[in-house]
Amino acid sequence: MPSKETGQLRIVDSRTENAYLIPIHDNFIRAKDLMAITTPDPKGSDIEQKLTVLDNGFENVACMESEITLIDGNRGQIQYRGHPIQELFQNNDYEDVLYLLMWGKLPTQAEKLDVRRKFAAAMVPTKTVVDTIAAFPRNSDTYPMCLAGLCAFMSGDKVIANNRHTHKPSFHNNFEQADAAIIRTIAYYATTLALIHCHKRKLTFTNPDPNGSLIGNLLLMMGKTNKETGVGPDPEIQACLEKLWICYADHEMTNSTAGLLHAGSTLADPGSCAISALVCGFGPLHGGAIDLAYEALGKIKHPSFVPAYIEMVKSKKARLFGYGHRIYRTRDPRLSLIEELIEKNREKCDANPLLRVAFAIDKLANEDEYFVSRKLKANADLLGCFLYSALGFETDMITAIITLSRIPGGLAHWRETLDKPIKIWRPRQIYTGDRTDDVDAPGRQSLSSNEGPLKEKHGIQVRELNSGKSNKIPLKVKAILWAKSCFS
Repeated sequence: MPSKETGQLRIVDSRTENAYLIPIHDNFIRAKDLMAITTPDPKGSDIEQKLTVLDNGFENVACMESEITLIDGNRGQIQYRGHPIQELFQNNDYEDVLYLLMWGKLPTQAEKLDVRRKFAAAMVPTKTVVDTIAAFPRNSDTYPMCLAGLCAFMSGDKVIANNRHTHKPSFHNNFEQADAAIIRTIAYYATTLALIHCHKRKLTFTNPDPNGSLIGNLLLMMGKTNKETGVGPDPEIQACLEKLWICYADHEMTNSTAGLLHAGSTLADPGSCAISALVCGFGPLHGGAIDLAYEALGKIKHPSFVPAYIEMVKSKKARLFGYGHRIYRTRDPRLSLIEELIEKNREKCDANPLLRVAFAIDKLANEDEYFVSRKLKANADLLGCFLYSALGFETDMITAIITLSRIPGGLAHWRETLDKPIKIWRPRQIYTGDRTDDVDAPGRQSLSSNEGPLKEKHGIQVRELNSGKSNKIPLKVKAILWAKSCFS
């Protein structure tokens, strides 16, 4: 629903003694309103300087208004379109939540099956995609393989490939085409992950079940099949992921979601937007922290070495990746849900050597005053990784699989922008370098000595040449005029 003005912020600028009333909307102000606060140019010109907001790291800047996900970090609450995450976790599966995030309501069984079939149809890889993944050495890092596979899929998608070559927006206010492209993008990435998993382990890729769920088909394509029958996805793993992925489905304006939307503001296609999110998501301070955490667990090797490692962290000789979160000032509500899943799989968790180290770290971190006073707890991404390990997923695939659970939420935010006014994201900066103050001083030599004054021709600023020759319009200007007449 549209935000309402709930008050006014009274500002007195001590530089000018001017007073301003800035509207407050539901406890936020619009940065553009602050541009009304101006001060005279210190150089004495008629140009007024508008006030700019500087916020390195975007710690207190909102870039969107959204109806999708509510996070209250002070109260420890998460809601997807008004539904508390705890209710969805207990009563629904990931498919339901994906549909809710994307299309605003929980699906009927018929709607659920329809989306399943569309996912499955797009999951069948072309030879180009298979060959692209196969071209990588089997010991390659997963991250560049993810990007390459998704790009290979996109190269064969006519709608996505042609988006850059159309003068009219392909997806803006065209929800039918956008929804189809969203489904294909998610399916492409799921298949890419399965192909990578199979290639690195010399497994046979299995085509998806036309009526299978997104998670079920991911497991099927990866070769994670029913251990008893060998047919269909492993039911225990699927049941766990259908709940776990609800915890990851969306987390409001994360770094990767912001990256996705930044790309989307250029009218990029959803595949390209997803790639932007992946580039952010694999960064060491984002989802990539999971890989670093696992590398640290591997170096520690045994729970008996954990106390020494904790002391190294406290003395800043080592870093504890996967702990702490900027948003929460209390317990992340997802943690209790993930802990519930861990208890259901306790035997498998306890049998994993890496997880014995991880749980020893978590026990000490929850008791040590250094971590308690700083409210540093394992974040939900790291805690959920313990489940992936317990279920038999290798560490080189865990971050990639987690990003698949998050991509639909990011694309739901992208979809939400498609009926809003088109506005490219272009942040400002505060220049702090050296500057020359006499650029416009009389007698200062121009960069080009034969340039004359600017004149306006056909609505375009044209600088005529002082060459003694006839003042014909330069070819470059003619080209601009032609382009303006054709495309304006």
